[in-house]
Amino acid sequence: MATRDIRDVLDSMGIHEEDIISSAMQLYFPHPGVETREKAEAVFLRELNLALSDPNLSLLIYAGVLLESEGEKGNLPNLLSDNYEKDLTCLIADEVLGLSIAKYVGGYKGLFDYVRYDKAKPGILSRLGPFMDDVVAGLIGGVSANMYTRAAPSEGSRD
Repeated sequence: MATRDIRDVLDSMGIHEEDIISSAMQLYFPHPGVETREKAEAVFLRELNLALSDPNLSLLIYAGVLLESEGEKGNLPNLLSDNYEKDLTCLIADEVLGLSIAKYVGGYKGLFDYVRYDKAKPGILSRLGPFMDDVVAGLIGGVSANMYTRAAPSEGSRD
């Protein structure tokens, strides 16, 4: 039996790989190993594919998918649907999920990149609901941190 891929789940929500890459590249800056946007996109995609192959990460993302779905239906326990829709600052479960994803994927560097993307909300992040904007920002933050870290030539290389 084939397993369901998290990319298919995200696609069904209108969150496509191209949207994730495009959003990530809106805050791109040249760095050793990713001196051009084209290099950065290729390395980001490699790191994204590596991250999304992890079942634990897929389950964290899926938790956000389910929370978003239940929030849209007004079914989240102890939370009024108006409060869900307004993404009140007192609601921090979405932030905790985004932070968890960013740190899981990219460590402490991922946390810093998550904050950059969560504040700026480039591209698709500005159109997503209260949970999924943080989930995708966490994914982008973690993957972006790995892109910059792993793309840099090692000190012993002559690339």
